[in-house]
Amino acid sequence: MGLALARGLVATDPSVRKRLRLSGRDASRVSKTAGGLGVGWARSNGEAVRGAATVVLAVKPQILPEVLDEIRTEISPRTTVLSIAAGVPTTMIESTLGPKVGVVRAMPNVAASVRASATGFCLGRSARPIDRRRARAILEPVGTVVEVDENLMDAVTGLSGTGPLYLFLILEGLSDAGVKVGLSRAVATQLATQTLAGSAEVVRATGEHPAKLRDLVTSPGGTAITALHSLERSGLKAMLLDAVEAATHRSEELGRRWQALRSTSAPNAESAR
Repeated sequence: MGLALARGLVATDPSVRKRLRLSGRDASRVSKTAGGLGVGWARSNGEAVRGAATVVLAVKPQILPEVLDEIRTEISPRTTVLSIAAGVPTTMIESTLGPKVGVVRAMPNVAASVRASATGFCLGRSARPIDRRRARAILEPVGTVVEVDENLMDAVTGLSGTGPLYLFLILEGLSDAGVKVGLSRAVATQLATQTLAGSAEVVRATGEHPAKLRDLVTSPGGTAITALHSLERSGLKAMLLDAVEAATHRSEELGRRWQALRSTSAPNAESAR
């Protein structure tokens, strides 16, 4: 995800190459990636963030505590810290970096790699207008961005953060269905993909509720109402409701685990300051 954001920034404004630095655990991989993008890189996280106006934490929640401990001496109240670690509250990052640091929490999705992400973000307690602007400047080049209250970030994770999974599965099913009724795999996949993209664009362009648009294509005694009957009998909508709810609860669980981890290690972190 961090690489997708970097690519989006470079594609939008090539001059950003002079100001962008990457870091990671595998120095050889980082240097190769940075070379491909034409950006700088660092051998350590501390070196990467030194003097930076904006720091993006594109890491898994499990390793975030380690990364925060590596960079905290290089972060100042003037730094914007943008975290895309799933489930981790802004307060937990502030507890390590300091309560005056402007922390922004975001959840892009895998479509950021093609600059078509749906991203939700929220501001931490000490975040300033400039932190919002800096976060948007990084997130908007890779897709649509909406600001929400932090108590809704787990819901964002459950819906749009995990959302590509649901749609990939639906596309796979539609492609298989096309093959079953006689189409080639290539044709079935192409038709299914464009149908999904086109339908989403109709919703975006008209602003109409999907249920209203569904009614427009459901003629009496036609193929659509027959297919709708089958979908309702199979419980497709209920399965999607369950999936989003389950992913939201999982994001909440990750947050609770991270908080428990930080509370256990807090004395050691405090003594190291």
